Parts: sequence; C-alpha cells; structure tokens
Amino acid sequence: MNPVPSMDQMRDLAGKVAVVTGGTKGIGRATARKLAARGANVVVNYFRSRSAADETVAELTQLGVKALAVRGNIGNKDFHDKLFDQVQSTFGHVDILVSNAALGIFANIMEIDQRAWDLSLHTNAEAMLFCAQKAVPMMPPGGKIVALSSLGASRYIPGYAAIGISKAAIETLTRYLAYELAPKSINVNAVSGGFVDTDALKSFPNYEDMVREVVRRTPFGRVGNPEEVADVVVFLCTDAARWITGQIVVVDGGYTLT
Repeated sequence: MNPVPSMDQMRDLAGKVAVVTGGTKGIGRATARKLAARGANVVVNYFRSRSAADETVAELTQLGVKALAVRGNIGNKDFHDKLFDQVQSTFGHVDILVSNAALGIFANIMEIDQRAWDLSLHTNAEAMLFCAQKAVPMMPPGGKIVALSSLGASRYIPGYAAIGISKAAIETLTRYLAYELAPKSINVNAVSGGFVDTDALKSFPNYEDMVREVVRRTPFGRVGNPEEVADVVVFLCTDAARWITGQIVVVDGGYTLT
C-alpha cells in the first residue's frame, strides 16, 4: 500500500511561478487554487470583474503563496507585454503558463462574421502563441505550458463553429510548440475538457437540452466540474509529467466513448 503523501510532499511546486490566463473563474480559478495549494506563486489574468480578481488573490494568499492579478484583454497582443513585464518585475521568471482564457460568439459556420472569427482566434489561439513567446525566454529548464481545449476542436457542436476552430488551432499549436521547445526541456500539452458545469457551459443557447444529452451519453451520468479538469492541468504542470509532451488529454468522463 502506498503511503498517503505528506503536506510537504504535496507542495512540490513550492517556489515555482505560474501564470494562469482567465484565472478568476471556472476552470482557471480552480487551476490557480490547486497550483497555489501545491506551493506555486500564481499570477492570474482577468478582464472584467475586479471583485472576482480580489477574491481569487485573497483565496490564493491564504494558501501561503504570493498572488497577483493583472487586468487586461488577453486577446489584445499589446497586453502581453504588460502582463509578462509585471511577472518579470515581481518574480523574475515564470515556470508554468496555463493558457485558459477563452471567448467566442455562438454561431453556425455560415453565420460567422469577421467579429466572431477574430474574437475567437485572437482570444483563444493567438493568445496562447504570443503568451508562449513571451513566457519561454523567462522559463528555466523544466518549464510547463498547458492549454485548455474542448471537444469542439474535433467534434461538431451546434453553434460552436468559430470557437471550435480556435480550439483546433490550439491543439495544433500545442504539437508545434512541444516539438520546438523540447530542446529547452519545456513540456507543452493541452487538456480537452468535456462538458463542465461552468458559466461558459450555461451560456450555450440550448444549455438545458445539451445537459440532458450529455448526462444521457456520459457513463458516469453527469457533467463534470472545474476541479476535475484542473486536477489534470495541474498534474501536467508537475515533474511527474516530465515525459509527456505534445499530447491532448481528454477529460470528459467517457462522453466520447459513445
């Protein structure tokens, strides 16, 4: 029988610095909290709610780490300089980048206009690329990049066209970054979350019908929760995942088995 890890053993990320985009709600907040619980200092990016950012920072600091919230639109390339300049001035380096922030307009493929296209691609895929370009020069060997994708990257979801395409781009970026950053001993992976009970899921136009269908098709008979996805994200940020790179890890409770 394996012994239960001690609190010291569970703080295996002590001294590490993590940046979590979209880190004040849903999966991002759960990820930030779990990183802090394992000892990492955490920088959360947010766009709208100052109160949610303040609550998140307070929650993280109560776990005995340093925490910082930086407000800005991650879909705006000019903001990336501000974000990583603050990381540099506060901590001097970054060990972990979690590209989680996501935004999009629900529309079928023939309804996508320039605004819907740009919003999804800039906030979701471009942000991952350009944040990685800023973070990597600040990363020591052993750095980790984890992006959040979704099932819509490879499967049809009604009204999800622009967002799904941007998530597919994220998965391709993951593979390219993984290959090119391996000589620097930096791992790059993505987590493809299934249907998770967040505000993002509730924003679907056919939310109630979708949840019923997901519950029916999922072997566990329910939708997931943010912590279940965050657990996998955080695992990929640890040394235990040092031989995993370029992978898209599906966390969906078995939904895609049927």
